[in-house]
Amino acid sequence: MAKNISGIQQIGVGVKDVKDAWKWYIDQFGMDINVFEDTAVAELMLPHTDGKTRERYAALALNMEGGGGFEIWQHTGFEPQAPAFDVQLGDLGIFITKMKCRDINKAYATHKERGLNILGELVKDPGGNAHYFIKDPYNNIFQIVSEENHYKKQKSLTGGAFGCIIGVSDIDAAKKVYADILQYDEVVYDEEGAFDDFAQLPGGDHTFRRVLLKHSKPRTGAFSPILGPTQIELVQVKGRDARKIFENRIWGELGYIHLCFDIQGMDELREECKRKGFPFTVDSADSFDMGVAAGHFSYIEDPDGTLIEFVETHKLPIIEKLGWYMKLKGRDPKKSLPKWMLNTMAWSRIKN
Repeated sequence: MAKNISGIQQIGVGVKDVKDAWKWYIDQFGMDINVFEDTAVAELMLPHTDGKTRERYAALALNMEGGGGFEIWQHTGFEPQAPAFDVQLGDLGIFITKMKCRDINKAYATHKERGLNILGELVKDPGGNAHYFIKDPYNNIFQIVSEENHYKKQKSLTGGAFGCIIGVSDIDAAKKVYADILQYDEVVYDEEGAFDDFAQLPGGDHTFRRVLLKHSKPRTGAFSPILGPTQIELVQVKGRDARKIFENRIWGELGYIHLCFDIQGMDELREECKRKGFPFTVDSADSFDMGVAAGHFSYIEDPDGTLIEFVETHKLPIIEKLGWYMKLKGRDPKKSLPKWMLNTMAWSRIKN
């Protein structure tokens, strides 16, 4: 089966309390669709967990407005730690999650009225795109980005995840993963300097090279209509040494732990990543089971060690009690699920 990327399935967010964080993400971002919740032991992530299995509680949440989800992730076997230093823009790893928004002015005014921790004012990036930054109660920064594409209009202020701002040590080296393997092949802008919109962020007063990438072709596949288009912004700081955000910590601790793509054709992808110098560090080999969901997952690292996850979904519940599932294995990899079936995901909505 040929490799096919359907979109960003989710961004992993490590927190101390999944329930508390999830409520906040529902209230502020509308992430109220419960795809799954699962309590188990992470047995296959040994290369990224100091060689030890780890007890965890995880939940996958989506927004029917469209965009990627959040995998809200909590270590339960020990107290997860934050970085031992103040993370700054340009440090290596996922620093900011982009959230899509149809009405940026309304979202900004409402978040400001609610007294949320907005970092600065409503600004524009080098491409003229309106956005603002907000920090959640768990020290994670989000960029609310004006984006009209949506799956289904909701009452929430934003849609789901629209991409990431990722700190890298060498943008040209990083593009071998993000532009080549992940197919973000179109450059929206590539500029170097001091940027007014970045000045609002920790460490944002330095000089940076920043490159905004998008995919030139629409994504296809089972969940592509709801996952939608996404962007990746690579940021390289000048004039200081960048540090790894997960320095001396393991996967799943506090902060953005991985960027995950929904894909089809895992076998071909495995060979491609190996051939291009980014072999799988983790491979579930066949079908993992996360309670009511199942599939095949793997990980690679970008040149700076940032974790990229791939998930080939085999089944998701429609009505679990009746044994009614979306069965995806063996489908045409480029064909989307019918809209009525995607709409059944709204049946798992959580009301705060």
